[in-house]
Amino acid sequence: MNPVDGAGERYVVGVDFGTLSGRALVVRVGDGAELGTAVHEYGDGVISTALPGGRPLPPDWALQNPQDYRDVLRYAVPAAVSAAGVDPAAIVGIGIDFTACTVLPTFADGTPLCEAPELCDRPHSWVKLWKHHAAQPHADRINALAHERAEPWIGRYGGKISAEWQFAKGLQILEEDPEVYHRAERFIEAADWIVWQLSGTETRNVCTAGYKGIRQDGRYPAQSFLTALNPDFGDFVAKLDGPLLPLGARAGTLTARAAAWTGLPEGIAVAAGNVDAHVTAASAQAVEPGRLVAIMGTSTCHVVNSPHLAEVAGMCGVVDGGISAGAWGYEAGQSGVGDIFGWFVEHAAPAGVASHEHLTELAASQPVGAHGLVALDWWNGNRSLLVNHDLSGMIVGMTLATRPQDVYRALLESTAYGTRMIIEAFVEAGVAVNDLVIAGGLASNELLMQIYADVTNRPLNIIGSAQGPALGSAIHAAVAAGEYPSIHEASQAMGRVHEAVYRPDPERARAYDALYAEYRRLHDHFGRGGNDVMLRLRAIRNAAVGAGAATPETALEVVA
Repeated sequence: MNPVDGAGERYVVGVDFGTLSGRALVVRVGDGAELGTAVHEYGDGVISTALPGGRPLPPDWALQNPQDYRDVLRYAVPAAVSAAGVDPAAIVGIGIDFTACTVLPTFADGTPLCEAPELCDRPHSWVKLWKHHAAQPHADRINALAHERAEPWIGRYGGKISAEWQFAKGLQILEEDPEVYHRAERFIEAADWIVWQLSGTETRNVCTAGYKGIRQDGRYPAQSFLTALNPDFGDFVAKLDGPLLPLGARAGTLTARAAAWTGLPEGIAVAAGNVDAHVTAASAQAVEPGRLVAIMGTSTCHVVNSPHLAEVAGMCGVVDGGISAGAWGYEAGQSGVGDIFGWFVEHAAPAGVASHEHLTELAASQPVGAHGLVALDWWNGNRSLLVNHDLSGMIVGMTLATRPQDVYRALLESTAYGTRMIIEAFVEAGVAVNDLVIAGGLASNELLMQIYADVTNRPLNIIGSAQGPALGSAIHAAVAAGEYPSIHEASQAMGRVHEAVYRPDPERARAYDALYAEYRRLHDHFGRGGNDVMLRLRAIRNAAVGAGAATPETALEVVA
């Protein structure tokens, strides 16, 4: 199919909903040219200390306001179309992606519970952002019961489901605010909720259902499993389930209401929702097996296709068609990457060097290992391979001679070590990782990219777009609009990648092998039961601020 035959050029819109903002991108169907973009910052950002009405929140909470998502459609989409200078009548489809697992409880018509006046001061009625980690105890119980019952799906998630995912968050709502749980008629990923807002049709996409919703082999966990967790949890799948669509499918068409928000033509195709990391594989021309995409921003998500099904300890999941049709899509991730570097610059680096640019320049002049440090990259917990968000960061080797650039470089390196752990877990399980494609804002840091090439001892390719997720969503919109027969063809025509921009240096790679060995020792000691001090300190902290047990002593009993 030739997408530019006939009556002139056609265009699609991709909208990427991130952690702090949403970005709209207008793309030409024929060649993927990016013609106009606009960003809308969320008014309430990440709600982590108090609700907009003032009610304080406990530690490890991260909520959002769904109105911020609608405002992206109202402001960013029309601005992007205006910037592109194209006739809106030539736009044939819209696709969206979302950070995940970001979920919200709604009424049957899709209205978020937090928008009901009587529920707006109840924290559990709001959107739970992906980095809401307060459901860790509930995830622990789900994992323990799954292994006790030998549930067949637990191996598909590396042996542990995450506190970030749907079932842990749903169970937390039930047990901490039963009224909100029972008022919720639907429990839905934000990606699917936005599609519902655009099309007026409630759907579910195979990506979030599989990776975040424990849907494997055509079914969710059994009702008997849910009621064993809590007798009132047996209806959770009924709240969660909905018409399931493959990626690139048409979920519906743009309603008159959504057309008024966006300025786009009523009736154009609305693609099934997707996850920001998984959708980027299409824009990076990385849907073929063996090419791992690392989407590096505040956190990192790693996705790779394989023709084979394998169980990889500690991975986030493997889903049939989870990245593209005809392959098993694997996911892993790191809960903090850019967030770690940002924390150091903003809160720990002294005046005079407190910028990424200056610290990078100073750190780049060092030989590998010259700072004498090894860090653990768990400042926002560990997503893979340990799947424990109560773990915390660490730097070993600091002396009075340690300088800010030393710490900064050690933090950069720590995230590369975490990625290498993930790659090695995949390879050891039989999932090939031949090279890496880097997407996201951190790809612009040349020092960081060279460190990753040297630590992983693999070539690094760089996506040819600064808007990888939004371009990926636009590619899926083109398929949903019938402009291409599949994601594979659309990816080849509309995606772009710069090959082998960074290659490993053999001498530096050998030097990093020694440092990585030390990282692994620390990783296993503090993450696999050698010393649970991080968990005990987290429990003491939670008790001290009133969110955990009543006293530090009883908090310690919880983790003993």
